[in-house]
Amino acid sequence: MALPSAYAQYNNSKVLTASPAELTLMLYDGAIKFCNIAELSIEKNDIPRAHENIRKVQNIIGYLHSTLDMKYEVSKDFDNIYSYLERRLVEANVKKDKEILEEINTHLHSIRDNWKEVMKAGAKKGND
Repeated sequence: MALPSAYAQYNNSKVLTASPAELTLMLYDGAIKFCNIAELSIEKNDIPRAHENIRKVQNIIGYLHSTLDMKYEVSKDFDNIYSYLERRLVEANVKKDKEILEEINTHLHSIRDNWKEVMKAGAKKGND
């Protein structure tokens, strides 16, 4: 068995030491990365690679959706957002539609950027 590379060890350490908020940010970043790869794969007519990466985005959104704590009011908004993204991802995958992926990617960037702001506000509040 080969030893893990230094990069893999670093990434593993990064995940193991991250806060829940940082892990959520990593998931959003991953979804964006895989959505970008899927878009490029459709452009190159690499259908298997597009499918694989759309499925990765679906898995991330599905995971985020499944971890919502519905006792919080904001969770209802995320429930709606994630449900919409899940439907659009299925449509994008069936049609291999780059425009749908671009729309999804826009939403993912918006959610991720808002999450970063929430993290900054939380950190600032913790320092006050």
